[in-house]
Amino acid sequence: MSAQQILSRAAARATDQQLPYAGAVTPEEAWNLLQLDPAVILIDVRTQAERDWVGKVSLPENQHAAVQWNLYPGGTPNPDFLTQLNSIVPDKDCRIVFLCRSGVRSRHAAKAATEAGYTQCFDILEGFEGDKNTAGHRKSVGGWCFRQLPWMGA
Repeated sequence: MSAQQILSRAAARATDQQLPYAGAVTPEEAWNLLQLDPAVILIDVRTQAERDWVGKVSLPENQHAAVQWNLYPGGTPNPDFLTQLNSIVPDKDCRIVFLCRSGVRSRHAAKAATEAGYTQCFDILEGFEGDKNTAGHRKSVGGWCFRQLPWMGA
């Protein structure tokens, strides 16, 4: 699948779901987009603790960065989110795919970045760990890890 096909699917999801940002991609689409276009950057909005204890995506350093949406401990909103994002991605037309644990915080981050003037913000559906299974565990129902995309464990 080409980058344009992925972006068209993502835009169609945005229209269908009335998303307030450019679109939403599956974990596989995000991975393919990152491979096809080295200018795309993945922003992991999970806490540093989550990345340290659970794991993180395995990408070249110039294609991913971390900007916490919430702070650990306590889960309070990061008041410097947009400032930190701007220091990493100053180009407001850069394609950014946002990742969190299950796809909730990444939606908020994509919306906030879009409202701040970023034009190419995409949410990664399912997140890094996906939803919980019937036993309450993650990484077995959707997500970056379940889809066997490159990541490093804690």
